[in-house]
Amino acid sequence: MATPLLKESASKLKKAIPLMLKYQIPTTPTNYALWYAYVGAQSPMLNKHLDTVVSQYNTCPPSQSERLYQEFLSDPVELDVIDMRQNLDAMVTELSQSIKDTNLDANLFKSKIDSNHIKLNKIENEGFTIEEVLTVVKSLVNDSNEIRVSAQHFSEQLAKAQSEIDALKAQLIKTEHEIHFDALTGSLNRRAFNKDLQAILEQHPDGLCLIIADIDHFKVFNDTYGHQLGDQVLKSVTKRLNEACQNGTKLYRFGGEEFALIVPNSQLRRARQLAESMRRSLEKLVVKDKRKGDNINNINASFGVAEFILKDSVNTLIERADKQLYEAKRLGRNRVMPI
Repeated sequence: MATPLLKESASKLKKAIPLMLKYQIPTTPTNYALWYAYVGAQSPMLNKHLDTVVSQYNTCPPSQSERLYQEFLSDPVELDVIDMRQNLDAMVTELSQSIKDTNLDANLFKSKIDSNHIKLNKIENEGFTIEEVLTVVKSLVNDSNEIRVSAQHFSEQLAKAQSEIDALKAQLIKTEHEIHFDALTGSLNRRAFNKDLQAILEQHPDGLCLIIADIDHFKVFNDTYGHQLGDQVLKSVTKRLNEACQNGTKLYRFGGEEFALIVPNSQLRRARQLAESMRRSLEKLVVKDKRKGDNINNINASFGVAEFILKDSVNTLIERADKQLYEAKRLGRNRVMPI
């Protein structure tokens, strides 16, 4: 007969799986946990965020799933980090040996207790002298001290293990962030872009648009003002582009001074309007050169926009957006193509 907990688990699973199928969510451990928690309404904030993502994409892209899982449930479960594995292996080995030692001490203590228990029975039945009684009591005290020391050592090992686990959890969070986010600008990186674009193309590509932006004459900033100011320009452009993202649009650092934006549930005209508003916003951007006290206000970018068409792959969609970007550069930069 199924226990109430088993019945509840089965009920949640029956609700979670159809939703995952409906939104074409891959059946990974992370996604199972995420949607299991969703149907169980364990966290209203998780449900709110997941509803928002699904309304924007009609699915939940991998980077969003991993972000929500990390934020509301636990750490990512499939990070292939060698040093973490080694730390975990060492910790498990040490704990295992400590458990064995404590178990051995406990069995030995039980044996001694049984032996002393026999002696105590003899005291009652046969009548021992005071010296013999004291000897039995001293033996019990010594045995108790030994097991106390063993238990204390085990407790210290557990505390040490907990400390190491906390450190590993913090390291996992940091590593997961580094895997999907650009260290300089803080935006999602090329790896996250590839995963998200592939997932959306496979799951819900209708209305998907891709914008690729490239800062004009970026090499001039580096050559004229130095790489530090070039980095500041990248950060400022990232901030300005992010401010314009809405309705599920996500910004990624595509490489160097190039950025990509995935625009779900849109169409070419609307995506082009978004790119144009971003272009105009960047024209107003001013970055201060703190060393010289100069204001850099000639920051422009060119944009190429492409909309998903039937049988598009990641590469073909990127190629079309790139082609439009190159055309914008050819025509004089600081413009959006197609017109």
